[in-house]
Amino acid sequence: MPHKIEGQETMELDDNSVLNFIKKSVIQDGGQSDSETQLHSKVTVIGVGQVGMACAFSMLVQHVARELVLIDVVEDKLKGECMDLQHGLPFIKNCTIKAGTDYALTANSDIVVITAGARQRDGESRLALVERNVEIFRGVVAKIVKYSPNCTILVVSNPVDVMTFVTWKLSGFPKERIIGSGTNLDSARFKFLLSERLNVAPISCHGWIIGEHGDSSVAVWSGANIAGVKLCSINPKIGTKDDPEDWASIHKQVGIHGVQQEVFLSLPAVIGRNGVTDIIRQTLTDEERQRLQKSAENIYQVQKQLKL
Repeated sequence: MPHKIEGQETMELDDNSVLNFIKKSVIQDGGQSDSETQLHSKVTVIGVGQVGMACAFSMLVQHVARELVLIDVVEDKLKGECMDLQHGLPFIKNCTIKAGTDYALTANSDIVVITAGARQRDGESRLALVERNVEIFRGVVAKIVKYSPNCTILVVSNPVDVMTFVTWKLSGFPKERIIGSGTNLDSARFKFLLSERLNVAPISCHGWIIGEHGDSSVAVWSGANIAGVKLCSINPKIGTKDDPEDWASIHKQVGIHGVQQEVFLSLPAVIGRNGVTDIIRQTLTDEERQRLQKSAENIYQVQKQLKL
């Protein structure tokens, strides 16, 4: 049945033309900039647990992608989570959301985020957990490579440092296209706790947690600063065992530099469309460098026991 669109001119449109008219007039000219209308990024999230859905929601509200795909083995949960996101689409910029158990949906993804994995059981060793996750990743990574051979993979599953290494080995991708979430959360906690103790805005606090996302992580006290003022210039013993103000307790709350082993660990980096483009060379104290090397050794000891 023809439809009439009233304006400066009157046009008669059949059903197919209506769809084309909407796409041209509403979607392309809906107040978005040229860069937004030309954005064609496709992102896949594997695993729709709490972390996976937090990632998906964050990408939607920050307009990271024009197409979002959710993959999981639990079909009912997957359907419900997908519908929740789809029903929120009227409140955000245009995005297509799909979900399923078939990895064919992920074809030609620009970025794949892996949050799937086994949880650590009571009394289970770290190595045992890694070995269980390796078996899960064998299937997952093979399908990612099959359908999206040019993608960048972001690993979130724990233990994230070792699983990022595993993903690199299983995928055969260049190391620049395999990224772990690492100590990103640790660094965010670190900056918040600094702000809480000093009663300043978190955005004014700058500092890094580097190394392993775990017990051997390293707080870079020598570079921690508030709006550019280094804390070590005020308290030279900050973060050491001789610090009278006990700032090291903050690091305890958050959970290159001579490293020779082939490991993935957290360091500040520049990330572009094709993955890591550069590692930022921080100036570390001798103690910080030694602790970072020890952190790398801890990761390496687990890695070398794996059968990949």
